[in-house]
This record gives sequence, C-alpha cells and structure tokens, in this order.
Amino acid sequence: MEQLYTRWGKELDPDHVLAEYPRPLMVRDSYENLNGCWDYAFTKEFRMPEEYDGKILVPFSPESALSGVSRQLQPDEYLWYRRSFILTGWAGRRAEGHRLIVHFGAADQACVVYVNGKKVVRHTGGYLPFEADITEAVQEGENELAAAVRDLSDTSYHARGKQKLKRGGMFYTAQSGIWQTVWMEEVPKHYIRSVETETDPEKKMVRIRVDAGPGGDKAYGIKISVRSPGIYDSTDVSAEEAGADKEILCDTEGRSREWIEISLPEVKLWTCSEPWLYYFDVKAGNDKVKSYFAVRKFSVEKDENGIPRICLNGKPQFQKGVLDQGYWPDGLYTAPADDAFIFDIREMKKTGFNMVRKHLKIEPQRWYYHCDRMGMAVWQDMVNGGGIYKPWFVTYLGTVLSWRGIRIRDGHSRLLARKDRRGKREFVREMKETIRLLKGHPSICTWVLFNEGWGQFEAEALTGIARECDPSRLIDQASGWFDQGGGDFNSVHNYFFRLKVKPEKERASVLSEIGGYTFREKGHCACDELYGYGAHESRYSLNHSYEELMERVEALIPGGLCASVYTQWSDVEEEVNGIYTYDRECRKICGEKREPVSDC
Repeated sequence: MEQLYTRWGKELDPDHVLAEYPRPLMVRDSYENLNGCWDYAFTKEFRMPEEYDGKILVPFSPESALSGVSRQLQPDEYLWYRRSFILTGWAGRRAEGHRLIVHFGAADQACVVYVNGKKVVRHTGGYLPFEADITEAVQEGENELAAAVRDLSDTSYHARGKQKLKRGGMFYTAQSGIWQTVWMEEVPKHYIRSVETETDPEKKMVRIRVDAGPGGDKAYGIKISVRSPGIYDSTDVSAEEAGADKEILCDTEGRSREWIEISLPEVKLWTCSEPWLYYFDVKAGNDKVKSYFAVRKFSVEKDENGIPRICLNGKPQFQKGVLDQGYWPDGLYTAPADDAFIFDIREMKKTGFNMVRKHLKIEPQRWYYHCDRMGMAVWQDMVNGGGIYKPWFVTYLGTVLSWRGIRIRDGHSRLLARKDRRGKREFVREMKETIRLLKGHPSICTWVLFNEGWGQFEAEALTGIARECDPSRLIDQASGWFDQGGGDFNSVHNYFFRLKVKPEKERASVLSEIGGYTFREKGHCACDELYGYGAHESRYSLNHSYEELMERVEALIPGGLCASVYTQWSDVEEEVNGIYTYDRECRKICGEKREPVSDC
C-alpha cells in the first residue's frame, strides 16, 4: 500500500499535536495537553518493559504513519506507553484539597493506566473516553505516566467498526492503542463532573442539570449565567473564546443533580443555515466551567398529504447526507489536525450536503463541536461488533430481500454474528454511554443502532432503551436491511437496483446508503486494488453519473423520500468511491454548485 499524506500531516509539529481543548461542552481553565512523543514497546507478556523500543507520537495509533511506528499490534501482544510530567507547587495545592484528573479520549481496545507504578484505572471499549483521579498517585516534581493496551480487533466481539487485521474491500487497516488526546486538569475538592442540557423550542426554555459537589445525595449550590445567542462558524473562534463577548441574557441558581428550568427571553433557533448557539457559565463553589446549547427540535411529522417527513423545528427538511468513515491516510483513525475536521465539514456544505452520517465510529468531541457551530446535522452510528460476519447472509441475501420488501427477524444470532452474551451486554452498555457522551451536541439528529445486520440483535428492545436514554433524537434502528419495523425510519441501502420509495404511515422513508461510484485519481490512491460500485474512467463520467443519481433522488422526494446518504465523503484505502481523494487534495465530485471539474 502506498503511503499518502494530507497537507496537515506534512506540516505536523510534534510539539503541538492536536493541542486544542478536547471537551468543548465543558471547558475549564485548568488544562494540560499530554500529546506528543511517548516511549513505546511491544511485548508478548503483560509485564512492564525494562527497555522501550523507541518513540511514538501520541495520539496516533502505531499502525499510522504519523505515529512514527507503522506497526500492527497483534491480538497476542501488548503495547506499552510511557512518558513523564512535572508538577510544580503541587504539594501546597493538594493540601488545599485540589484534585488531579487524567483523561484519555480513546484507546483501542482495553487499557490499563499507571502513575508512578500504581494502577489508577482499567478500561475496555476502544471508542469511549475514560478518566482517573490520580491525586493519591502523584508527587511534587517528576511523575511517570504509563499505559498498557491490548486489542483483539476482529478476533473478538468487541466494538471494532470497519477495522480488520486483514484489510480489504469495505474493511480497513485495524487500529490499536491511544488514538485520541490525552490530557490532565486540576480541579478543586468539590468540582463539576457533568453538565446536561435539554431545550424546548415551543416553551422557549432550557433545562440544565449539573452534577457537582461532594458525592452521595447532598445537593450543592449552582449558579448559571446564560449569554445571548451567537453564530460562531468562523474558523478562528475557539471553544474557550466563543461567547465571551456576549452580554448575559439571564442568571439563575439551583441545586446540583436537579434540573434547573430557565426561560429564554430571546430565542434563536438552530438551523443548518443559521446555527445559533447559546453559551453559558456554570459556577459551583470554587469550580467554574463553560458550556453551550442550541434551541432546536428534530422530529418526524406528517405533511399535508399525510406523508411522514423529517422536520427541523417543525418544518420539513430534506436531509441530503454523505457517509463519512473518518479515516485519514497518515493518521488513520486520528485526524492530523483540528483544521482537517473543519475542512471536511466546510467542504461537505459547499458540495450541497446538510447532513453527515458518521459511519461506525465515534469521533473526538472536537468534530461534533464543529458540526454544532457550522450547522451540519449528524446521524451517529453505534459502533458495530460481534463475531465474524457472513457476507452471503448479511450482504448478498440481505440486499435482495430488502429491495423486495421481505422482512427477516433479527433473532438469528448465529447468522448475525451475535452469539456471545457478554458481547450483547457490552453493546448495550456502550450504546448507553455513547448517547450519554454525545447527546449534548445539538447537531446530532439521529442515532443509528445497527448497520446491515452486523452484530444486530433485539433491535426493537434496544430502540426502547435508546429512546429512554434520549427521547429527543430520531432513531434508525436498522440501517440497510433486517428492518424490524420500529424506530423512526424505513432505512434502505440501494447500490444495485432502481431507486424507489414506499411511504409508510408513521415512519419516514430514507435511502441511508446510495451511490458509491468509483474513480481512481492518479497519484492520490493508496492501493492498487479498487472497491466500490460503478467504475468510471473520467471525472466527467463520474460527475455525470452523480448528477443523474441526485436527479433520481430529487424525483422521489414528492412521493415520500425524506433523506439520502451518498457513499462516501473520501476514498479509504481500496475504496476509491469518495467525493474527495483519501488525502483530501482532489475533489472528484463537484456537487450542486456545478463548479467546473479541474485538475488537482
């Protein structure tokens, strides 16, 4: 496979890697970024090495070029990390009750963290963040932070997305290790642990719940100041700075772990064209954080002809979407820079999309923050897992039966690769955690529970659980096929047959994957192999086919089509069916602006 680099990867500064504040929904002044060069070592035994193999650039996985390692972690190996950090004046602050928290954005799959040789946390789940209070393990002066990672990849039931140890076709290079930002923050003895928001456009109000103060049932005093709304789609506005120049709209007080209702004297609705955000400050004792919310509502409502439509703020919105795998040629799972996120979202909007389906991956919260502030609706997939998939059943037979409208129940645990009870319990737990983690982002419109039957089980029951976790979002319970008749969408993938739509009485009809047209851009492909649907020999032919497809999609809207998702945003390894090349240097498809097709 040929190594490609993005413009951001070529300009990467190892001393300032993804240095932006990693948690825009809860910004605190105390912040130390721990990305950069760490020691690393591969071992066969779970034993901290006496010597290390070299340096790895965190948070890039060892399989990626930007990590400086380019080595696959195997299921029978452990990957060890080590670095030091300095604490100055810590003894005095600790005596005053201060705490020190270390955060890992994500480490794939199982990770154990040590501080000065003491185990401080163990976590399993390659896509979700975790943290540890390391107050009792650190000391004044130099400290050692170490971590051990093991990744069973596609040899087990754990969530894995599109990763595969033997990549090929629609599956890509497996990832492992730390692949999101590592950082620390210092907090007072009683500090804010979480901030939740719920908005109601009809009542013109927001409800905010803050978990702060000591543990147990004891309530803690909370002060909230909501600022006037603003639009922050400029690329030079940081999460820390946004809203600082806005005057206070309203002040209120309440108690921790209780919902605080706030009436809004000024309501600006969030839309894709005008993504209004409200920033607010939260104070609890000696702690203070900054967050934001948006006033908006996604729903399915019937139009004047009785056809269910996806609505934003009560008005029908056709969601023209694009599938985004979130892969980069030099960083693989990890974007080489925050600006790379901004580039993708901005170019999606320029190409005519108002929605993106984040496919079988959870991004760092920076990505969702940019969707929030730039006005891009998001369908968020749960990350698939389970055993080895059976293509004859979940792909080929599923495709035909779906197009014919024949429904298959998802009780076939063997055929749908979900036999292990532990794997089922883990999926439910991680689905709940994914919703809890991301539901504060106003851009998220839809939770997608299963994709093409991969590890699918009890979709109806899980739809109820997801609805209980977040009643405000739409749910696509089975994207592609193996539809169980629930959720908010009749969700179909169609790459091979005539596009059609059959409206239902209650659910919206969506084409959740279409297109996938391939074109190889010379000098910008990572592989000699080619995978996709409908090969083209020229950019002109590719754009002509795309325009014809979009015309067929538009023709189905009056009859009931509510959304479409084009596959896909960028090439990924063998898949050369992207609107952009893998390195984001060439836009192969022009989109609705009908700009002339130019050379790279």
